[in-house]
Amino acid sequence: MNYQAAIEQAWENRELLKNTETISAIEAVIEELDKGRLRVAEPLASGDWQVNDWVKKAVILYFPTRTMETWQSGPMEFHDKMALK
Repeated sequence: MNYQAAIEQAWENRELLKNTETISAIEAVIEELDKGRLRVAEPLASGDWQVNDWVKKAVILYFPTRTMETWQSGPMEFHDKMALK
């Protein structure tokens, strides 16, 4: 699956966020970010930085695909869409 194409299509058409293939693509990109194999921005040899817009879009699109959950850590309770890492 071409993750970049799936992300760009979902960015243009949010109805695709209901599609399991689109959600899988978003989750795969997030996993690659978590493992350090993909970056939203990366340094170039010239000293400049390249922003990978499609990766940034995947991060933004990740939030509407998650539901709010209640998490507990010791005596504290909080609500979020993502578990702590």
